[in-house]
Amino acid sequence: MSAPRSIPVTTPGGSYEILVGPGLVHTVGGTLARVAPGRRAFVISDDNVWPLYGGDVETSIHEADIPYFSMKVHPGETSKSYRTVAEIQEMMAGAGFGRDSVVVALGGGVVGDIAGFVASTFARGVPLVHVPTTLLAQVDSSIGGKNGVDLVHGKNLAGTFWQPLAVLADTNCLTTVPDTEWRSGLAEVVKGALIGDTGDLVALDELSGRVVEREPVAVERAVGISAAFKARVVSDDERESGVRECLNYGHTFGHAIEKELGYGTLSHGEAVALGIRFAIFLAERIVPCSDEWMRRQERLLDAYGLWPVRVKLCPRTLLRTMHADKKSRANTVRYVLSPQPTQCTVLSVTDDVLFEALDAWFTRIEEES
Repeated sequence: MSAPRSIPVTTPGGSYEILVGPGLVHTVGGTLARVAPGRRAFVISDDNVWPLYGGDVETSIHEADIPYFSMKVHPGETSKSYRTVAEIQEMMAGAGFGRDSVVVALGGGVVGDIAGFVASTFARGVPLVHVPTTLLAQVDSSIGGKNGVDLVHGKNLAGTFWQPLAVLADTNCLTTVPDTEWRSGLAEVVKGALIGDTGDLVALDELSGRVVEREPVAVERAVGISAAFKARVVSDDERESGVRECLNYGHTFGHAIEKELGYGTLSHGEAVALGIRFAIFLAERIVPCSDEWMRRQERLLDAYGLWPVRVKLCPRTLLRTMHADKKSRANTVRYVLSPQPTQCTVLSVTDDVLFEALDAWFTRIEEES
């Protein structure tokens, strides 16, 4: 097995490595012994991932002579709740875990969010190691320390920043990711290409066909490029007070339609891809922008198989939901736009302008369907 790619992350909340490569689930025990010596491991996974990789992780931890306990949650967004977090923490306390614990997240973005929230609040905070098993988690959600649970009023509205001690992105795990989850990850790869540097954009454009087909070498390279981009951004802005806000490109619209359609109706990636397309539509209406750049963004979405999904929602209802977005300030929706190549800006958009754009967007979709 070749040496994995090592990507550094340096933030005030902690410095750590992201390792990208095949076979890393077999190194979990050794990693824990190195970054969290003398701690008991509490592994959080879900009912889909554990049968695939739980045995490998258990064997690795056992061979490192580390005491451990594991718990599985129900797969899917509905598990991202205070109730789930409380159940896990009660289980940890009942099993005798305390401040000598380390939490291991084995799974996709939902498991990572839950585990991060648990680690940041149990015993006033214990270390965390991510072992992401989906493309979305490997290129985005496991990096940067953001975690959260959903509230009735919106997605990820409760959460903390809690940096992990390590991220082990085993690209072999991506062979078992279902197509819907795969597209979710591809949307984040495209988002990073569009707001990253020119070299990333060119490379990921060239890799598109091979990545869509899950060619292992191309996938490993794409994960490395995307993870390195995310690492650079969070190293510069740990708590989303500046440039990190641009990572929400496509997410204001995407999160709103996820909530209004019902979580799980669209994959997160489909929702974000639609959000990027709406951001292109909005940018063309309100800011000076490059027409060629707008079309290139749409072509890259197409190249990664992220075709427009036809949805119909009430613009007024969607606008109300957008007001719950974490970027909103003073009851005004703030929107991430990319008017020029590899650039992004965050603008406050009035309700009148945004409603008009939403109404025109849905009218166009209805006419084209």
